[in-house]
Amino acid sequence: MSWTPTLPPPGIDPVGATAALSPPQRLALLLASAALLLVAAGLSAGAEGWSLDWAADAELIASIRAPRTLGALFAGALLGLAGALAQGLFRNPLADPYLLGSAAGAGLGVVLVLAAGGLIGREFGPAAASALLRLGLVGAAFAGALGGMLLTLVLARGAGRPMVLLLAGVVVGVLLTALSDLIILLAPEALRGKQVFLLGTTSFFGWASVAWLGAALVVVLPLAVPLARVLDALVLGEASAASLGLALPRLRLALLALVALATGSAVAQAGLVAFVGLVAPHLVRRRVVVTHGALLALSALAGGVLLLAADVAARSVIAPRELPVGLLTAVFGGAYLLALLRKR
Repeated sequence: MSWTPTLPPPGIDPVGATAALSPPQRLALLLASAALLLVAAGLSAGAEGWSLDWAADAELIASIRAPRTLGALFAGALLGLAGALAQGLFRNPLADPYLLGSAAGAGLGVVLVLAAGGLIGREFGPAAASALLRLGLVGAAFAGALGGMLLTLVLARGAGRPMVLLLAGVVVGVLLTALSDLIILLAPEALRGKQVFLLGTTSFFGWASVAWLGAALVVVLPLAVPLARVLDALVLGEASAASLGLALPRLRLALLALVALATGSAVAQAGLVAFVGLVAPHLVRRRVVVTHGALLALSALAGGVLLLAADVAARSVIAPRELPVGLLTAVFGGAYLLALLRKR
């Protein structure tokens, strides 16, 4: 009995469909696959360990694990996108979405609400205080992040001078952090809540958080990608970008508004998760060379993968206890940057 090899039909690559993909497409496929695997891990990771019996855990998954998993994915995507926008806008690979006063502003907003909650609790009872905290923390963090960036823009007199804008962001960050520390001295009960916020957490994500973060991502990403041509032009320098007929001050302002919306939305829900916005664009640029349009989308995907991986690890490393997710991103992000500096 003889065997005749079967040849593939014309036009089909026998090595596999991925061989025909470009490097950015292969990276996108790799990140999407990692995101799907991590989503499955997030649905399986619980306080009692890992469980793949999703039918038995359906109620737990629907109420806790699923919103937490999707929330971490969306929050990381917003931070990765904001980091890529900030680095392209300032032409600085060390630019971070928290540099423009958003982190300090969000921290001040949270401390103000916590201090007010302590005061109201003493005057009107714990029920009134818990109602204020439940309704006000997310809004205060979001408003504080946007307010910090707005104050930076006012101090820098617009977005026309990137270096002045960065310096104004540093000044605003120091000022608002000092105000936050002063309030904590007057209301020490706000310290514990501020520590949770500063370390970053995904523990409180619910479906409302997922809806907020998803809506922000749906708004910011489609608006950011068409503006990527401005970032491509800025790579050539200020004079070259202006010679192309671009209204740089107005377009910079639009890009900063997108950075503020993305950063404020993520910070309001997850707190100050460190290094995701800084590291995600670096990881993409080390794998592929792309224009900013593809870089923004890939950085969003990489940021979502990074934060979701940190969330799964935070739930699993010392279960049934949890680690702050921002602590893990800070440790691994800092270690990655140190290794990168040592290698170079």
